[in-house]
Amino acid sequence: MPAEKRFKITPAVYLVLTKGDKILLLRRYNTGHHDGEYGLVSGHFEGNETVKQAMAREAREEAGIIISPADLEIVHIMNRYLKENSPGREERFDIFFKADRWQGEPINQEPDKCDELAWFNLDDLPDNVIPCIRQVINCLDKSVLYSEWGWER
Repeated sequence: MPAEKRFKITPAVYLVLTKGDKILLLRRYNTGHHDGEYGLVSGHFEGNETVKQAMAREAREEAGIIISPADLEIVHIMNRYLKENSPGREERFDIFFKADRWQGEPINQEPDKCDELAWFNLDDLPDNVIPCIRQVINCLDKSVLYSEWGWER
């Protein structure tokens, strides 16, 4: 099969940053995708970088914190099928990392895409957490490494 006709999937990285019993969430704003809902520091690959390098870069760009790629550990993988806001089929492969060490205090580095960055108690999350992110947080609580989202048709 010619390379241009091969199936393609969009990979993304997510940061599960916790401090005690709190988790860092950001509220999306002005992005056209889940605006007004809470998610995690996340992003797509820019090319010519490893998965861990992409996550470290996104942490710096979105939250102003420095994380060494060596300090990132994969804690969950999600295979997602998007229906909303997607012309046709859009499949995602999401890799969730945790870091126990980082430099700096998280601050909102992208106020044009995020209108709040804050720590929330894991037992009292906002109602408007992006549903697939809520699923991941529940999976982490049960040490489930892999889940799927949106495949029911």
